[in-house]
Amino acid sequence: MHWTLEVVIVPVSDIDRAKEFYAGQLGFVVDHDTVVGEDIRIVQLTPPGSGCSIVIGKGAVPEMPPGSLKGLQLVVPDIEQAHAELVARGVEVTDVQVLGQNPAGTPHPLDNVGFVFFSDPDGNGWAVQQISSRAEKSSS
Repeated sequence: MHWTLEVVIVPVSDIDRAKEFYAGQLGFVVDHDTVVGEDIRIVQLTPPGSGCSIVIGKGAVPEMPPGSLKGLQLVVPDIEQAHAELVARGVEVTDVQVLGQNPAGTPHPLDNVGFVFFSDPDGNGWAVQQISSRAEKSSS
């Protein structure tokens, strides 16, 4: 049996501002933006190529302090290209960092150990890691 993680709730203070950041700046796909009533709104966004989405909203999502989620991680085949895209989109992102030692047999010196970090407007923390072998599997 496969167990897949499909949705992560990201706590935000302003749904429209967060939607603009995730869709407009990061390029996440807006799967839906549903208003059920004055006190219930759910926005689901998915990073391109990902099987897991994020949900921002109010009313039908758990109450968490905005900005309290840390350690969300995206994986890309080329961290330098991802860094350039984030900078071009106006995202405040760290320089590429090498964390740890590259395991033997990887096709690129930044595989598995190349990272950049950024936060959304509320301070929810994200990492982006280069793992080219995973990207190759998902694109075939």
